[in-house]
Amino acid sequence: MIFEPFSLRGLELANRVVMSPLTRSRAVEHNTPNSLMATYYAQRATAGLIVTEGTSPSPNGLGYPRIPGLFNREHVAGWRLVTDAVHAQGGKIVVQLMHTGRVSHIDNLPAGAAVMGPSSAVCPGEMQVDGKGPLPHTAPRAMTEDDIAATVQEYADAARLAIEAGFDGIELHAANGYLLEQFLNANINLRTDGYGVTAEGRNRFVLEVARAAVAAIGADRVGIRLSPYGVVNAAGAYDGVDEQYIELVAELSRLGLLYVHVLDHSAMGTPPVPAGIKAALRAAFDGPFIAAGGFDKASAEQVLKDGQADLVAFGRPFIANPDLVERLHRDAPLNAPDPATFYTPGAKGYTDYPTLAN
Repeated sequence: MIFEPFSLRGLELANRVVMSPLTRSRAVEHNTPNSLMATYYAQRATAGLIVTEGTSPSPNGLGYPRIPGLFNREHVAGWRLVTDAVHAQGGKIVVQLMHTGRVSHIDNLPAGAAVMGPSSAVCPGEMQVDGKGPLPHTAPRAMTEDDIAATVQEYADAARLAIEAGFDGIELHAANGYLLEQFLNANINLRTDGYGVTAEGRNRFVLEVARAAVAAIGADRVGIRLSPYGVVNAAGAYDGVDEQYIELVAELSRLGLLYVHVLDHSAMGTPPVPAGIKAALRAAFDGPFIAAGGFDKASAEQVLKDGQADLVAFGRPFIANPDLVERLHRDAPLNAPDPATFYTPGAKGYTDYPTLAN
């Protein structure tokens, strides 16, 4: 099943393999995509769908070094290199919009930008800063309602720029402890206003962003990634998480989004997302469903066969195997990725992995 074509709300995919979003930190000049990135994505265009690395819709969301943005004309031109290269190979590609929120260091942001979050609580741990090494996360400014409204608008503007840049759609990153999940998660969202306190309040910001993106470019171009029970960046489970996410996904279903993409990081040692909540989210969403997290060919086929998902996303295997789809098809061995080059600038460990043809 994994090699069968799939119609994603009318977007015709060559197969059911999705390339997961993978931060690679190659946007070295002004957070702008470049020809090296175009080569990297074009090499992987045999995936049914590519979801790009996390891309900030705002200067305030560029918390990591060298991650790309999508909020000015330079970014649009840079991303057009990527989308043209992927489409020339027959691929489909959406951009993942990722605002890092409090997972940030001020030294990674451009002048005038600010580290923001739902509250002033500092994210535990450290952030890499080029030339300075790992530093404690910067204390965020608790977002005012004006800040929230401005950020919602930034997402909508970025969605429009994505279509202008040639993308087939966008994915809202509401997982891994970044800004959208910071509002969703009761361990992080300490607000006492209408954007906190209750499940409805915590869902509010994400739904406002989703509705604004839908109004900007259409529901059939807006997907979302979720990770209930994820522990990345001090998220974690909390009382009522299941009920909150089921209601969130039901609301997203009413919007008619492109897809819901659920990530389970347990293959990397985190607590698993319970099978029950995965099934409940699948049932709550009347539309395409993507499963992600530690899949190989056999487990991906089984998930599709069992009707647990329509598409399956692969992450790290795509780093080292630009021809992953062909390798899976032929049951060929996979190249091992080099973690030392995951986030370094340059072509090494990025565009130089061998294919079966060379």
